[in-house]
Amino acid sequence: MSENGGGGRLGAYHRLFADMARELFSRDSTEEVLERIVEMAVEAVDGCEEAGILLIDRRNRRFETPAATSDLVRASDRAQLECDEGPCLDASRQEQSFRVDDLAEESRWPCYRPRALDLGIRSMLGFELYTHEDNLGALDLYSRSPNAFGEDARQIGWVFASHAAVAIAGAQREATLREGYATRQEIGEAVGIIMERKRITSDEAFGVLRTASMNSNTKLRDIARRTVETGEIPGE
Repeated sequence: MSENGGGGRLGAYHRLFADMARELFSRDSTEEVLERIVEMAVEAVDGCEEAGILLIDRRNRRFETPAATSDLVRASDRAQLECDEGPCLDASRQEQSFRVDDLAEESRWPCYRPRALDLGIRSMLGFELYTHEDNLGALDLYSRSPNAFGEDARQIGWVFASHAAVAIAGAQREATLREGYATRQEIGEAVGIIMERKRITSDEAFGVLRTASMNSNTKLRDIARRTVETGEIPGE
C-alpha cells in the first residue's frame, strides 16, 4: 500500500483496517477468518505474494498450517518442520517477529535455507501470534523477490497478525466452553444413572464417581463417559 504523504497513507490505513474488521466480522467460522486474513495480507501488503499461518501445539509437539494462499506456503512449513529450524518456527517458538531481506544471503537455517530457495522464496516477513500458553504461532508473508518488504509492510502486517491472534484465541475459548459443557452434561447423566440404579441421592452418586476417579487415577469426565456409554456402575 503506497499513497503520497503521511496523511494520505494514514487515511488509507484507517480505511483498510475498518474494511478488514467489517469483513472479518461477517465470516462464519475461524477457518474462514484465517483464510481471509492471509488473502487480504497478499492484497494489502506491498511486496507480499503469498501468506500463511503456522500454529504450534507445544504440549503435544504438533504443527499445522490452518490457512495458506498456496502450496508454496505449506511446502515451506513442511521444510521447516522436517528440518526443525526456520524463520517461521523461530517467530513461533521465540515469540518475536522477523524479516528476511534475501534468503540467498542468509547464513542461518542451513537445512531449511536451500529448500526454501528451491521453492523460489527470497524474502520473508513474520509476526508471532500470542494465542495461548501451549499454542503459539506466526503469520508469515513471502515474496519471490529479494528486499520485498519495507517498514509499511511491517506495520500493516502487525494488524493482520493481531486479527489472526484474536480469531484463534476466540476459537480456543469457544472450544473450551463446549468441552466444559459436554463434560458437565456427561457427569450429570452418569449421576442420574447411578441414582436410579442404587436408589441414592445426587450427592452420593457423585461421590461414587469421584471415588472411582481417585481410586483408578482416571479423570472424572472419563469415568462419567464410561458410565453413560456402558451403563456400568463404577466399583461394581
